[in-house]
Amino acid sequence: MTAPPTNDIPAGPRKPAQGATAEELLKARADLPPRSAEAEALSAMVVDMYAPVARREARRYRGRGEPMDDLEQVAMLGLTRAVAYYDPDYGKPFLSYLLPTVTGELKRHFRDNTWDVRVPRKHQEKRGELNRFTVEFAQEHGRSPTTGEIATALDIDERTTEDLLNASRAYSALSLDAPCGTGEDAPSLGDTIGGGDGGQDGVEEHQAVREVLGRLPERERRIVLMRFYGNRTQTQIAEVVGLSQMHVSRLLSATLEDLRQDLVGAD
Repeated sequence: MTAPPTNDIPAGPRKPAQGATAEELLKARADLPPRSAEAEALSAMVVDMYAPVARREARRYRGRGEPMDDLEQVAMLGLTRAVAYYDPDYGKPFLSYLLPTVTGELKRHFRDNTWDVRVPRKHQEKRGELNRFTVEFAQEHGRSPTTGEIATALDIDERTTEDLLNASRAYSALSLDAPCGTGEDAPSLGDTIGGGDGGQDGVEEHQAVREVLGRLPERERRIVLMRFYGNRTQTQIAEVVGLSQMHVSRLLSATLEDLRQDLVGAD
């Protein structure tokens, strides 16, 4: 039997050459079964190839209150997503797809994780534009821009500008433990905030009790005052008013119930 021509034998996926580009590696991956070991290996090669680029993008966002390790992890997440979703048939360099993917992940991280107060997303996204304009304006004019000037520059109305300015202040709330001053013994911000006056909380209650006490008969009022304002025992009160301790106890119970009903009725 004559053997079939060799050009009729289906060829397997072509392996990328040594030193292949990311585009070539991902093109070769497209010819492999998804999630196969060979496809995963090619993806890992591209991740290793562009990891320095992702870390470089992460460093651009340092100094904004987030740990550098966290930023690098977010950037690497963007890199792996770029590798996973890049379409080699699109005809664009991999780097042109990678950079916006990584920076998008970093910006999303700041937007979703570093705002101390939840604000509308439109204000979160506009904050960067606001910051750039105010810095450039201050450098050029030597002062901060007015609300109207910001509104004109950002092409929004003044009411929206005021909302944006208020939202921007929520980006990073100042801790109450932050020092107020530069010295070692400087008090914290929390130390400068006045506490509540507990005496004020009971002013209305004291006035109400005083009024209902004034409506009691003289004997009952005297017994209550000696018990709760004079700190005397029932036995001591009984000796003063010439009654038995049991009688004083019954009078106190009945009088306190009357006072309670009077106060509840007053509310």
